[in-house]
Amino acid sequence: MAADNETITCPFNFSEALDFDPSLAELMERRSPARIRLPYGSADAWLITGFDAVKQVTTDARFSRAGIIGHDYPRMTPEPIVSPESINVMDPPHSSRVRHLASQAFTQQQVDGMRDRISWLADRLLDNMEKEGGPVDLVQHLSDPLPQHTVLDLLGVEPEEWPKLQEYVHRLLVVGAGSKEAAAAAKADLTAYFGELVKQRRDSPGPDLISAMAAAREGEEQLDDRELAVMALTLALSGQDTATCEISNIAYLLLTRPELMRHVTRRPETLTDVVHELLRCIPFRKGVGIPRVALEDVELDGARIKAGDFVHVSYLTANRDPERYPDPHVIDVDRPSAPHMTFGWGGHRCIAMPLAMAELEVAIGRLVERFPGLRLAVPPQELRWDTETIRRFPLELPVTW
Repeated sequence: MAADNETITCPFNFSEALDFDPSLAELMERRSPARIRLPYGSADAWLITGFDAVKQVTTDARFSRAGIIGHDYPRMTPEPIVSPESINVMDPPHSSRVRHLASQAFTQQQVDGMRDRISWLADRLLDNMEKEGGPVDLVQHLSDPLPQHTVLDLLGVEPEEWPKLQEYVHRLLVVGAGSKEAAAAAKADLTAYFGELVKQRRDSPGPDLISAMAAAREGEEQLDDRELAVMALTLALSGQDTATCEISNIAYLLLTRPELMRHVTRRPETLTDVVHELLRCIPFRKGVGIPRVALEDVELDGARIKAGDFVHVSYLTANRDPERYPDPHVIDVDRPSAPHMTFGWGGHRCIAMPLAMAELEVAIGRLVERFPGLRLAVPPQELRWDTETIRRFPLELPVTW
C-alpha cells in the first residue's frame, strides 16, 4: 500500500465480471483520503471512500460541482461527458430550482402512470425473445433495448431516430484516448438534436417528458429551452447507462446464484428490496464520476483539503462501508433497509431514480415470471464483459429455458 502522502496512479480499468476493483478495495483500507491521478485531466484529486465522508462532500456547500467548469479536471474519459449547462454541474440555488422543476415529471405518481407503458415495452421484447426460442442473448433482447426504448419513447423521440441517438450516446461513453474528437462531435449532435426537439414541443406539446418538464411551474419560474435540451440529453444518457447495465448485471447475478433466483421466484413481493440490495453490491461503473472542487480549506477524515483541490467521491466504496453495512461484500436479501448511493446522494442524486427503479422492477419481474426455468446457455467464465466504456456489464448473456 502507498504511503499516505503519495499520489496513487489509478487507471481504474478493472472489468472482471462483477468482482470489486482491487485498487478501490485497497483505497478503502486507508485511514484517510488518498491523492489519486486519473487517466485524463491536468491535476490530481482527493478520493473520498467512506459513507459518512462521501455524504458530507455531496451535501457540503464548500465542495462545488460548478467550480470544475472551465478546468481540465481529473476524469475517466478523454472528453468530459457532462455538458457545462447540465444539472450535474450546478450548485444550489440554481440546481435546486432546475431539480425542483424537472423532478415534477418524475414524482412517484407520474412514474406509476408510466409503468403500464414500460410493462408493454418489456412484454413486447420478451414476446419476441420467446418466439425466437433459446438460446438467445438477453442483453440484445431486453437489457439494451428496454431502458433505451423507454426513455426515448417517454421523451417523445420517434422510433426511427432511436438507433442514431443510441450510437451518439455510446461514442460519448468510450474511454479510449483516440475517441476524444468523436465524443465531442457526438455531444454536439445530441445537444443540437434535443434543442430542436424542445422547440417542437414548445409549439406542439404532447404526453412526453419534455412537454411535462416544459409545463412545470414554480410561481413564475420554468425551465428555459437550453435547460430543457440539456435535461433531455442527461436523461438520454441515463437511458443507456444505469438501467441498461443494471438489468444485465442483476440478471447475471440471478443466473449465477441459484439461491437468489429461487428467492425472487418464490417471494416476488420482495423484489424491490432485493433489487436495492443488488444495486448496493454491484460495481456498476469503473472508477469515479464527476468531481467537485473545494471552495475553501476543509479538514475531512484527517486530511487537509485546500481551496482549489479537486475531490472525487466513490459511491462504490461508500456502498460497501462496513460501518454502515455489516458484512458489506455479502449479498444479503434480508438486510435491514438502509439507503445506498448507487443513484448518488445529496443535491446531485438522480432525479429519475423512480423511473430507473420502475424499469428494473418491471424488467426483472416480468423476466422471472415469464421464464421460470431461465438459465445461462454457456458457462459463466465464457461471458465477455465491457472494457471500452466507464460501465461494468456483460456484453452478452446467452440464456435458454
